[in-house]
Amino acid sequence: MADFPDLILNGLPIQFDDEHFMRAALRCAEKAMAAGEVPVGAVAVRNGEIIARAWNQVEMLKDATAHAEVLLISSLSSVIGDWRLEDVDIYVTKEPCAMCAGAMVNSRVRRVIFGMADPRSGCAGSALDVTGFSGMLHQVEVKRGILECECSSIMKEFFRSVRKKEK
Repeated sequence: MADFPDLILNGLPIQFDDEHFMRAALRCAEKAMAAGEVPVGAVAVRNGEIIARAWNQVEMLKDATAHAEVLLISSLSSVIGDWRLEDVDIYVTKEPCAMCAGAMVNSRVRRVIFGMADPRSGCAGSALDVTGFSGMLHQVEVKRGILECECSSIMKEFFRSVRKKEK
């Protein structure tokens, strides 16, 4: 289990784990898929509580930088009132690309937890390791493979439907 503080519900302590927060990210990925976007979803967690959610909106916004992680980090600055996200964990359904991993490093995110790896362009240790590069001023702790099958499944489903439409 992740190191989150206990919450109390009906007098009983509740502790959320990484799978709980990844399921919330998966719900965001489903929103992206419903909108015709590549189904990547992300949530930001601080002190055991989700404080922001986002999903890919590249097609909708006609903006190549509108990845779930970048949109999430951008909204977090407003929520927190600072660009430094040192006590924030980001849960994302797919391993971050170079742009998103760089944004996490530059905003000093504490941890990134992702579902499916991206061996071709993942930059949290698969193709490159932007998050752990020793030459940077900050390194982001990485945890991989949380609900990997579910995260991979939604991605496969999306691209299967895209290929079907192209025929």
